[in-house]
Amino acid sequence: MVEVLVTLFILSIGLLGVASLQFIGSLSNADALNRSQSVLVAQQLTERLRAASVMSQAGDGQVVANEYFDAGRYNFNNLSCPGGGNPFDCFCIEIPNSVRDCRGQNCSAAELATFDAYEVSCSAVSSNPEVTIGLSCEDNNLLDVNSCSAGSKHSVILRWPTQNWQNTERRLNAECNVDASEPMDCVIVDVTL
Repeated sequence: MVEVLVTLFILSIGLLGVASLQFIGSLSNADALNRSQSVLVAQQLTERLRAASVMSQAGDGQVVANEYFDAGRYNFNNLSCPGGGNPFDCFCIEIPNSVRDCRGQNCSAAELATFDAYEVSCSAVSSNPEVTIGLSCEDNNLLDVNSCSAGSKHSVILRWPTQNWQNTERRLNAECNVDASEPMDCVIVDVTL
C-alpha cells in the first residue's frame, strides 16, 4: 500500500513538471510569434520605403517623402474607433475613408506615406494588438529640406509589452524601453536608402 502512495506521489510530481514545461513552451512560442511577425512587418516597411524613394535633389542617393517620418500616421493615431476594441477589427477590415487606397490609383507622396503607414500598422496588429511601429532617422544633413537626407540611416522599430515569468528578471534592451512605462521587447531594422 505504501509503495502505491509513493508511486502516485512521484507520478504527480512528474506531471507537474510536464505541465510547467508546457506552460513555458507556450510562452516561448508566443514570444517567437511576436518576434517573427515583427521582423516581417519591419521588412515590409523597409521595402515600401525603397519602393517610394526618389533621387535626392540635395545629394547623392535616395530619399522618401517627409510624411513617412510623421509618427501620427502610424499605429492608427490619425483614426478613431467608436467603442474601442481590437485595432485590427476597428481599422483593418476595410480601408477607412480618410486613407486613400493607393493600390490601383495614382497617389501623391503624402497619400502614399499615409497608405503605407496604414498598411504596415494593420500588418503589425494582425497577430499582436499591442504592438506599435515607429520610423526614425539619423539625419546626416540637417540643413536640407528632407527629414531624412540621402545616405542617412532609417530605423524601423516594432515594440510590444513583455512579461517576466517564473520570477526571473529579463535583461531588457535599452532601445526598446525608451520612454516606456512597462517592460518592452522589440525588433529594430536599420536601412540606408
